Amino acid sequence: MNKKIICTAFAAAMLLTACGQSGADNDSTATTEPTTTEQIDVPELEGYNLLWNDEFSGSELDDSIWNMEARQPGWTNEELQEYTQKTDNIFTRDGCLVLKAIKTDEDGKPYYTSGKVNSHNKTDFRYGKVVARAKVPEGKGLWPAIWMMPQDESFYGQWPKCGEIDIMEVLGSDTKTAYGTVHYGEPHAEQQGTVVLDSGSFASDFHEYSVEWEPGEMRWYIDDQLYLTVNDWFTAENGEDDKPYPAPFNQDFFVQMNLAVGGTWPGDPDASTDFDKAEFLIDYVRVYQKPEYDTNVQKPAKVFREATEDGNFIYNGDFSEAEDLTDDENWKFLLFEGGEGAAEIKDNTMIITTEKEGTVDYSVQLVQPDQPMIKGKKYRITFDAWSDEERDIIVCVSAPNAGWIRYFPDTLLTLSTEQTTYTYEFDMTKKDDENGRLEFNMGNKGSTATIYIKNVRLEEIE
Repeated sequence: MNKKIICTAFAAAMLLTACGQSGADNDSTATTEPTTTEQIDVPELEGYNLLWNDEFSGSELDDSIWNMEARQPGWTNEELQEYTQKTDNIFTRDGCLVLKAIKTDEDGKPYYTSGKVNSHNKTDFRYGKVVARAKVPEGKGLWPAIWMMPQDESFYGQWPKCGEIDIMEVLGSDTKTAYGTVHYGEPHAEQQGTVVLDSGSFASDFHEYSVEWEPGEMRWYIDDQLYLTVNDWFTAENGEDDKPYPAPFNQDFFVQMNLAVGGTWPGDPDASTDFDKAEFLIDYVRVYQKPEYDTNVQKPAKVFREATEDGNFIYNGDFSEAEDLTDDENWKFLLFEGGEGAAEIKDNTMIITTEKEGTVDYSVQLVQPDQPMIKGKKYRITFDAWSDEERDIIVCVSAPNAGWIRYFPDTLLTLSTEQTTYTYEFDMTKKDDENGRLEFNMGNKGSTATIYIKNVRLEEIE
């Protein structure tokens, strides 16, 4: 007999309004009456019951749902802000929750405060659909996020063993790109999807972010468009066998939201960052849940890419097909963090033109994912490359699903104007991974010279 979780919604639709209107079962918690006077009809979702929600229409934060979290600077990710419980940093306005970052001067140095709220021990739940509508701030060093952590972080062990579900993250320096990510392990692993807007930005208007969390699968959406599906996570103590699947995502989690300043990912603010406008606006948070969930799930078996007839794991490595470089099949050209450029396949050659080099190595990037990396195997990378004038690029084989470690390390090479063959060999020493990624990183190297690449191979050798 299949084991199932039977869920009963513990909260009716709350009495609310919201700016710009358009948990799974927790047996031990119940929400109280919200601090509001106007009733808002919350949309029903087919197959789901509304578990809890907040439309942020009250005159202050509803403390029956949310905690205001206080943290000192540097608490995590080398972030600069102090999270305070002050209403300067956390407040409601016009039907929105506002998390505001503030810059002041302390002993002649900039000092930053900001806001973070969480629903820990108030509206924890297991499995469901979280929907949030928000508008992010723009500015270098600003880092808004909507994410989830387990109610008992020590149950499977401290992060990342405990698991983390990131519903939305946007860097203020690149507000056309949004990320959804799941973290787990040990060793630390992650899977991430991105959405890049063709026009506008996530700072110019509100967008709806959601994740559907089920016992054996998670799905991420932006404005109802699916962009990431994950079903093959794990957790373990380092060097030990994996815990039974679907650990660690078979426990209660809670929602949290924050606006970070600085840190290892976004970098520090600079003179261009306008703190008068450093506000993360959340219109609503709604958590829905199905009446029941089948928890009798099995982890999918790994499926490793087969090599071509001549032993190449790179598909279209000879660039004989002028394929779409924007889809997720074979080659993909990507731009981040101020990078501007284009790529095309012509005469069996990949041609990358750069208009702006961007601020990071991967600002201009050509990749091919799904490379089978098997522990104990030896691999060889071969390609021809040259450029219109001498310039540097970086080549590597990365692990998008394993904390972005490198199976083949970042390797700097200087291209000349003459076509040159480059060959590298490496041993695979980590856990088996069906999603290694060959990368050519061409950003932030002091040049926008056009690059030409031919005859790319990744093959297993004795």
